[in-house]
Amino acid sequence: MLFGFFVLSLGFFLEVGKCTAVQPELRITTIKQEPYTMSKGSQLEGFCMDLLSEVAKKLGFKYKVHLVKDSSYGRQDENGNWNGMIGEVTRGEADLALAPLTLTAAREKAVGMTKPFMQTGISILLRKDISEGAGLFDFLTPFTTETWVGVLIAYLGTAACIFVASRLSPCEWSEPQSEQNRFSLLHSLWYTAAALTLQGAGPHPRALSVRVICCSWWVFTVVILACYFSNLSSSKSSESTHLMVKGFEDLANQDMIEYGCLSGSSTLAFFKNSDNPVYRRIHEHMERTKSFVSSMDEGVQRAKEGNFAFIGESVSLDLAVARHCELVRAHEVIGMRGYSIAAPLGSPIIKNLSVAILQLSEAGELAYLQSKWWASSCIADKAKTAALQPHSLKGMFLVLSLGLVLGTLLAVLELSSRSRKSAAVQRKSYCTVLTEEIRLRFRSNTVNTPQEAVDKDKEKA
Repeated sequence: MLFGFFVLSLGFFLEVGKCTAVQPELRITTIKQEPYTMSKGSQLEGFCMDLLSEVAKKLGFKYKVHLVKDSSYGRQDENGNWNGMIGEVTRGEADLALAPLTLTAAREKAVGMTKPFMQTGISILLRKDISEGAGLFDFLTPFTTETWVGVLIAYLGTAACIFVASRLSPCEWSEPQSEQNRFSLLHSLWYTAAALTLQGAGPHPRALSVRVICCSWWVFTVVILACYFSNLSSSKSSESTHLMVKGFEDLANQDMIEYGCLSGSSTLAFFKNSDNPVYRRIHEHMERTKSFVSSMDEGVQRAKEGNFAFIGESVSLDLAVARHCELVRAHEVIGMRGYSIAAPLGSPIIKNLSVAILQLSEAGELAYLQSKWWASSCIADKAKTAALQPHSLKGMFLVLSLGLVLGTLLAVLELSSRSRKSAAVQRKSYCTVLTEEIRLRFRSNTVNTPQEAVDKDKEKA
C-alpha cells in the first residue's frame, strides 16, 4: 500500500513538473525582403514579424528569429538537397521558416506547410510609359457619355432659345412684315456652335433678352472648355495605364521589351513545368537570353530603367508599384498560390499554426497587416483621372438654365410692352394685338423686301 502511494505521488509531481516546465524557445528563420522582414536598428520588423507576434500570442510560445545564412528561400539541387530556409528546416537548424514562402508540391514533400497566410499569383511589372497608341476616340474621354449628352442638350436648347427670343423681341426684330430676321434657326445653331470655338459669328444680337441668353452660353462655354482641356491633359499624362503588354500572351508575342524573373524562384519553376505553349515560350525565351535577376530589388530597378518587364509574385509587384510611382502592374494574374509557414515534416505545431492563421484571417487581422505594410507613397499618382461626371458641372448647367429662362422671359416682356402700346394706339384689346404679333413673328420668315418687290414687278412686265 505504501508502494502504491509512493507511485501515485511520484506521478503527480512528474505531471506538475511537465505542466510547469518552460516551453523551449522556437528558432525562426527568415529572409530580408520588404515589407515582410526589414531591419530597424538591431531589431527586425515587417509583415512577417507582426504575423509571428500575433501567432505567438495565440499559441503561447517564445521564439528567436535569425536570418537565413545563404539568403535563399529554398531550392532543391540535383542531389535532392535543399538550400535556403527550407534546407535549414530539413536539417533541424530552424523550427519554423516564416517568409513569403510559396507553397509548392516540391516543398510540401520536404517540409510541412501551414494554411496560406496570403494569396498571390504571377504578374508583370513595367514602367508606366510603356503604353499603347491612342485610341480613335480618346479625345472624348475627358467627359462621360452623360456629360456629352448634357452638353448637346444645352447646345440645342440655347440655339432654340436664341431663335425664339430673337423673333419675340421687338428690339431684335422690330418690323417682321418688312425685315428679314437675322437669327434664323440655322443661324442660331451656327452662332451657338461658333461660341464653342471662342471665335464668335456675326451678326450679334441687339436686344437685351437675346444678349442675356448669349452671355449665359458664353460663360457656360468657357467653363466647359476649361474643364475639357484640363481633363484631357490629365488623361494624356496618365494614359500609360493602358499597357501595351496587358498579359503574358502579349509579352510572348512581342520582341521589343525584354523580360525575366527571379533566378531559382517558384515563378521560374511555374513556367518551366507548365504545359501551356505561351508559358513554355516565355520560359524558353528567358533561358535563351539569360534574362534572370538575382533579387527582387534588381528586377524592380531594371523595370524602372525601362524596356524590361519583370515577372514576379503579384503581391510583391503591388508593393513595388506602391513604392515607385513610375511603375505599374499588368492586370492579368496567373498561377494563384499562397505563402505559408514551413515546419519539419510531422511537426505537431503545423495544425495549431494553421488554425491560428485562419482565426487571424477571419478576424480581419491579416487584411489589416497587409494594408499597414502595403500603404502607397504615391497618393496623388494613385488617383486615376476620372471622366468628368454631369453632377460635377451641375452648377454651370443651372446657371445656363437660369440665363435661358431669364432671356426668354425678357423677350416676352419686351413683346408684351410693345403690344400694350400698339393696342392703345389701335384701340384694340391687348390680347388680340399680342396674339397677332406672335402669329406674325412665327410665320414663314420669307418676307418681301423692297428690292425683291421691284424684281418681281420687272418679271411681270
